[in-house]
Amino acid sequence: MFTNKDLRKLIFPLFVEQFLLLFVGIADTFVVSFSSEADVSGVSLVTSFNTVLIFLFTALASGGAVIISQYIGSKSDEKASKASSQLLLISIIISVVLSTLILVFNQPLLKLLFGKIEDDVMHACQSYLIITTFSLPALAIYDAGASLCRSIGKTSITMYISLITNILNVIGNCVGVFVLHLGVAGVAYPSLITRTLSAIFITIYCFYGHISVKYKIPYICTWNGPLQAKIMKIAIPNGIENGVHQLVKVALSSMVALFGTYQIAANGMAQSIWSLAAIMGLAMAPVYTTVIGQCMGARDIESANYYFKKLDKITLVLSILWNALIFVITPFIIRCSAISSQAKDLVIWLVLINNIFNGLFYPYAGPLGNGLRAAGDVKFTMITSIVLTVAARLFFSALFGLILGWGVIGIALGMSMDLIFRGIIFVYRLKSQKWTRFELI
Repeated sequence: MFTNKDLRKLIFPLFVEQFLLLFVGIADTFVVSFSSEADVSGVSLVTSFNTVLIFLFTALASGGAVIISQYIGSKSDEKASKASSQLLLISIIISVVLSTLILVFNQPLLKLLFGKIEDDVMHACQSYLIITTFSLPALAIYDAGASLCRSIGKTSITMYISLITNILNVIGNCVGVFVLHLGVAGVAYPSLITRTLSAIFITIYCFYGHISVKYKIPYICTWNGPLQAKIMKIAIPNGIENGVHQLVKVALSSMVALFGTYQIAANGMAQSIWSLAAIMGLAMAPVYTTVIGQCMGARDIESANYYFKKLDKITLVLSILWNALIFVITPFIIRCSAISSQAKDLVIWLVLINNIFNGLFYPYAGPLGNGLRAAGDVKFTMITSIVLTVAARLFFSALFGLILGWGVIGIALGMSMDLIFRGIIFVYRLKSQKWTRFELI
């Protein structure tokens, strides 16, 4: 069903897109750092809240991508078009409702989330939150269109859209901060503009592109309860899993705050490099969704097993090579940073620990899990991920970092335990063939 050339066409654009997203995030932080401290604080605080919403829309789009891929695999292009149209409809509804609630209750929400903060920081938070909230429907619409493009193997479309809009976003940030001196609004408005452009570009393609599966007005304007239930069957567990992961991430940040200044600085720098190391795994996850989803839609269990093994090998090799490369360039990345030499040495150790486990185990803990979800094995992957996020990631981080007193080294090792256990369990689940018993369509 998928030749090596087909897989390359899927993988490379997704990798480039993930790299662009990370690069723009770094560029945004760098540009806003030239504004006031209040603006930097405001953007940082609101970004943590916006991340939760981004994961929500990602989970929704992932649910749609699984259903669309399975319909494509079953040769039901019309049903796939109906599913993609319904995904667009529910994405618009949810994003508009959420945006309205946030805009109406923005002040109580900020006070609830961040408590009593300085007036100038609160003003920056409010400005950034209001402007970026207007972009949430555009973000949800883009994610819906991107899931359709990835399901049909047109990942180059999302790559080109990301390339164009992210370049415009960086330029807009520079103009807004350095030329117009708009402060926090100078980085918020470009995000609003470029997200809107992304949504417009991908929606036009999904309506009028030369593709067999596309948006259709009658399907968008008609509520299809059974089809929405199929999408939500994947989206809700995925959303819950992401939500728990974010909560544990906050808890780990609180642990890190208990350590010395140089360890906090080293951990902050290491996290940026860890994000770079994670790109390969994040890029491979949608590949599993598309390939395994289409195989299971066709009920071709033999092909699904074949591509599981093939993708596992590809992901493992690429992950090891990428993580090794990131570790090699780490000394050059941190050379110009303002942190102390002691913190720089610690960063090297943190990146080494993360990249070893990330390279060897994340292919099975992350992308393989996406493949199992695409086959319909949703509850098992959700329960496993949630339990291990708490029982392994949080427990071992507290044990190594706090009780044994290993500091941020212990946190890094504790987080790695989650990857080890999750990877082993998902491999066992794959070999058990229990994932073949589920039917989503």
